Amino acid sequence: CADSKLRPSFLTEKAMEPAIKYINKKFPNIDFRGNNNNLMNIQRQKSDILGATSSYYDSFMDVIEFRDHVYELLNTIDACQCFFDISLNFEFTKNYLDLIITYTSVIIILSRIDDKKVLVGMFNCAHEMTNGCSDPSYPRLGQMFVEYEHPWKKLTEEFGPHTRSVTAALLSLKMVYPRRNLPAEQWRSALLLNLLSAPATMMDPACCDTMACEYLPLDVMERWIIIGFLLCHSSLNSNQASLELWKMGLRSGIYLTLIRDEVLNIHKVSEDLLDSFKGYHKRIADIKECREHVLANCGAMHRERRNFLRGALKELCKVLEDEPGLLGPKALFVFMALSFSRDEVLWLVRHSENMPKIKMPEDYNDNQMAELLFCMEKLRGLMIK
Repeated sequence: CADSKLRPSFLTEKAMEPAIKYINKKFPNIDFRGNNNNLMNIQRQKSDILGATSSYYDSFMDVIEFRDHVYELLNTIDACQCFFDISLNFEFTKNYLDLIITYTSVIIILSRIDDKKVLVGMFNCAHEMTNGCSDPSYPRLGQMFVEYEHPWKKLTEEFGPHTRSVTAALLSLKMVYPRRNLPAEQWRSALLLNLLSAPATMMDPACCDTMACEYLPLDVMERWIIIGFLLCHSSLNSNQASLELWKMGLRSGIYLTLIRDEVLNIHKVSEDLLDSFKGYHKRIADIKECREHVLANCGAMHRERRNFLRGALKELCKVLEDEPGLLGPKALFVFMALSFSRDEVLWLVRHSENMPKIKMPEDYNDNQMAELLFCMEKLRGLMIK
């Protein structure tokens, strides 16, 4: 409803203003019965309002159903004392962390919908005026909206009992994430993505013990780490490994994507949440230090990564065009090259659209991005031939 073009027309009608104000003020305990002058215009348009708000109401009910299933699954996982390690049981650990982040994102997006109380209140009002009774699900829905007025606090309460499992899953990233999050100088020193550095082993299959982790999206891992440790924040004060991994995630940038163009300002959200708890003054200082590090260094670091990847992908394309037989044994190199490039494209898009105030804004604009995208598409084309 934030987009005025998609917003239901009755929410902008002047005649509906008394009803909207009344519902917002009284929600969820709204007196729909009796001769309430504030709701007279809903009575006149009850059929239209019921039809226009039903899809929103059903979507909110989907959130409740999803929440119930998430609760049940998380409790079952804890009861079974499941073991999480991204390098040993990749799919299980990845899906567990994805579930947590998806659930959190849904709740945060829900909290950003300004008109949710009005939409649900109007639907139930029109429902009662039409059928003589409230919708059976309305009390639960109203209660959920009240509970998540401050979504992060409620979420941390929910995930408190799951701290052990979540922390174990996150700490399995302590070897994978730092290795994936290196500066371009170290990539060059390690001759990353270079097929010509060892001619004698050129035909040997490229493999490692953590194959799937090598092309796991960087922003996905950062979402897991930053949001996961916020939900289970007690681990930051009790486990040094958790703290180091979390700080590394905070130094990765300013924004994380929740869904589509909805982003999370990671330092602001982290500071606001931890500031509301006692005993986290050192963590607040860590957040401020990480934010200063990002503003001073992150733009240049990612610019250098893009410069490296442009050269590496061009060389990779030339070698594989000349020797397409290498696509079999060196497929991992291709997946890594595409994955690393995707990470850098998404980082730049995310931050250039929400560019922070810095002394070097040119680090957030790249007039050579088209070349990197062209190389990515060319490499992808070689793989699917």
